Amino acid sequence: MTRSLPLAAAVLLAGALGILAQSPWVVAKILPIAGEGSWDYLTVDSQTHRLYVPRSTHTMVIDAASGKVMGDIPGQKIAHGVALVPAAGRGFISDGGGDGAVVVFDLKSNATLGAIAAQPDADGIIFDPASRSVLVVSGDGGVLMTLPPGIDPQHGKIDPPIELGGKPEFLASDGAGKVYINLVDKNLVAVVDMKSRKVIARWPVAPGGSPVGMSMDARRRLLFIGCRNPQRLVVMDARDGKVLAALPIGAGVDATKIDGGQAFASCRDGSLAVAGEPSPGKWEIVQTVKTPDGARTMGVDSTTHTIYLPTADFEPARPDAKGRPSARPGTFKIVVVARR
Repeated sequence: MTRSLPLAAAVLLAGALGILAQSPWVVAKILPIAGEGSWDYLTVDSQTHRLYVPRSTHTMVIDAASGKVMGDIPGQKIAHGVALVPAAGRGFISDGGGDGAVVVFDLKSNATLGAIAAQPDADGIIFDPASRSVLVVSGDGGVLMTLPPGIDPQHGKIDPPIELGGKPEFLASDGAGKVYINLVDKNLVAVVDMKSRKVIARWPVAPGGSPVGMSMDARRRLLFIGCRNPQRLVVMDARDGKVLAALPIGAGVDATKIDGGQAFASCRDGSLAVAGEPSPGKWEIVQTVKTPDGARTMGVDSTTHTIYLPTADFEPARPDAKGRPSARPGTFKIVVVARR
């Protein structure tokens, strides 16, 4: 026989759950990692709770809880991102150096299996379950490249590339046959139909501009686009390209992610914007988390609802200096953001 909670207890429980759901995000801890090289897109394996962090010429595999380095995959020139395909037991690293390549490695041993020739400036990379393909964009080539996860890592070749009509940065899949790609130089999102392998639409991101970060809530058909100029988090309807919101964020955004009905934009200026929907169809920035400078990319563990941002300590910028400040050797770290 089951018994229901007394009304007062049920009300208290509901209130407690509501408070928990709205509790703020905070920097929970910082994992000191060290190691050489810059960094780019961080990828989280939510099943093993491992972090994959490209570090220019190598890619580090890090235990998310302890910060222990579990592996270090060598052999890249300018590593950018990592796509994981657990069903194939493989991971794929986009290497934008030289002529471009996709490095294939074993998920259990972290051993390099080979490298597939690609186009220069191989950058954003994801796995698309609908087409069962690893997708990689080439910024300099202006194309989307695809390859099957079971490809021969020694002698395989990428599929014929798909022309995009602009310089791609990052991409997202709806899991149902369409892929959305930021064209940073055109201020557009290119929509690719993977069956026909053609661009079927190009949607402006205005009032945002220079779109770089991209993520998607496939269930709700929403795209979250991080724009650098003007600095906006654009919420776009993936059915027709309508811009539903353009929210102000910090400088130097590089990534966007979603978790638990909220969207996040990580920015180089040391701010993590949290966007929510207080009422249906009305998006706004509900919190800005102060993070260390340089924490511009991130990954989210969807099972623990934890955000991981790579950065380092930086040398003081000189008044006459141009470009990014230099990272201090040995100070690379992972910033862990969670709910209080």
